[in-house]
Amino acid sequence: MEKKMIHLTIDNVKVEVPEGTTILEAARKVSIDIPTLCFLKDINENGDCRMCVVEVEGRRGLATSCIQKVEEGMVVNTHTPQVMEARKMVLDLTLSNHHRDCLTCIRSGNCELQALAIKYNVQDVKYDGEKVNHEIDDKSPSLVRDFKKCILCRRCVSTCKKVQDIGAIDCTGRGFESCISTVDNISLKDSNCVYCGQCIESCPTGALHEKVDIDKVWDKIYDPDTITIAQTAPAVRAGLSEEFETPIGENSEGKMVTALKRIGFDKVFDTNTGADFTIMEEANEFVDRVKKNGTLPMITSCCPAWVRFAEKNFPDQLSHLSSCKSPHQMFGAVIKSYYAKKFNIAPKKIFLVSVMPCVAKKYEATRPEMEEDGIRDVDCVITTRELARMIKQKDLDFNSLEDSKFDDPMGEATGAGAIFGTTGGVMEAALRTAADILEGTDLKEIEYKQIRGEKGIKEADLNIAGKELKIAVVSGLKNARKVMNEVKEGKSEYNFIEIMACPGGCVMGGGQPIKSSKVRSTTDVRKLRANTLYSIDKKLPIRKSHQNPALIKIYKEFFKSPGSEKAHKYLHTNYNKQEKYNLD
Repeated sequence: MEKKMIHLTIDNVKVEVPEGTTILEAARKVSIDIPTLCFLKDINENGDCRMCVVEVEGRRGLATSCIQKVEEGMVVNTHTPQVMEARKMVLDLTLSNHHRDCLTCIRSGNCELQALAIKYNVQDVKYDGEKVNHEIDDKSPSLVRDFKKCILCRRCVSTCKKVQDIGAIDCTGRGFESCISTVDNISLKDSNCVYCGQCIESCPTGALHEKVDIDKVWDKIYDPDTITIAQTAPAVRAGLSEEFETPIGENSEGKMVTALKRIGFDKVFDTNTGADFTIMEEANEFVDRVKKNGTLPMITSCCPAWVRFAEKNFPDQLSHLSSCKSPHQMFGAVIKSYYAKKFNIAPKKIFLVSVMPCVAKKYEATRPEMEEDGIRDVDCVITTRELARMIKQKDLDFNSLEDSKFDDPMGEATGAGAIFGTTGGVMEAALRTAADILEGTDLKEIEYKQIRGEKGIKEADLNIAGKELKIAVVSGLKNARKVMNEVKEGKSEYNFIEIMACPGGCVMGGGQPIKSSKVRSTTDVRKLRANTLYSIDKKLPIRKSHQNPALIKIYKEFFKSPGSEKAHKYLHTNYNKQEKYNLD
């Protein structure tokens, strides 16, 4: 049933929108900008900050446009003197308790509060007074919490609760003492936080940000006794250029490789190849479980935030997880073993940096399981945003760089590896190989479009080699909890499940370029970035991981076969129960 259409006027512009639309949404439909701070579409729509106030003719007081629904014949004015004065007062009061060290803030130039202060010409603060002075929480390997820059918008709280169903942070205290914190003000390291970083993506200021490891990387690059190697995740090439003011989702693979080489890395490899390794092991593990009546459903283990979530919330279900390491950890193990041996390099001389769209990967690299013979798989993880900062520090004109290719012999990757960066991509890549193994032939129909798209839980029923298989693709931990409860209760009919912590998959990871609430509300960022990865896949001559000639060679020379004893030594891992913090 179609919704009734409402007619109103905003700043002398006639607008027609469906009943139930807010004034803010109606204004954006006709390109009228109403500023917001606390608003985050479908996540935090409480009208708390009052930055979005407007005048509605015939009514007393100002209306909060992000929650006020439109009415027939309504006349709205968004920039009257009264409205402008109210917004300036909101900004003044917000800034009065804000540590305004913008020049040294990690979000300088991409801060929604800073942008509004510039827009409204705030040159001094009338109500400047005492400021809160909480300690910075930087004990986590992935995230830093700096309440001095918090504006109490609660966007991070709503994201953690409503999207991820974790509730690691909340608003505590009253009045001037109110702050966003953890239970008992413990460190995020000791809380139920899984390091997905979605709170960072939702934060309008620098109150939450990734643990920055740039200086560590520069030190190793300038150390003549260290061989520095970079590997880049598939999603990074679909987001990096946004830090240099290009259209969302533009493929920057060639320029990215050039930039890494100019920065000073000795070798630049493609984590897509690591994704191909993961599929070789994971698809074979799935086939083995199906044939031998092993533990099903098998669940992917590529996402460290999901793994941490499972270890804390479903420790009795860990046998369902694939034992495969994630692509960058697996590839790190290959580089420190096969590659080092082939080129007669001492593994301890290699400093391997993973460039990831994810802050949880920083935590993953520190896990005690991620090493073999005393050699860490990965030495350091930096985010897409950190790489962009390094490029700027090197004074490179990114958009003018020529394209370069990844280094051989580890630069070959397939289309299957490319689509790992979006929700459904891991499952689709695994099915391309698993189906060939089960069918015993080179199948031509390889696109599983029924598991693509933005739905939080996607399902598909497949018939492969006469076997009926039911699969699911899950993104967002709230959805993961729902599916895992079914698994735990024995109600799940799935054979194979992909789970990613970040809604939309790695293209929307916590380490990707941060978009303002307005952009997130009006643009399908996930789709634009994901389309880039699907486009890369479609153009590549080889689109199945098990047909990657580099992998075929490495298995022949080193691992022998997927699932072999040596493959398990370097490419597989284990999981253990992690204690949850008692919230009672």
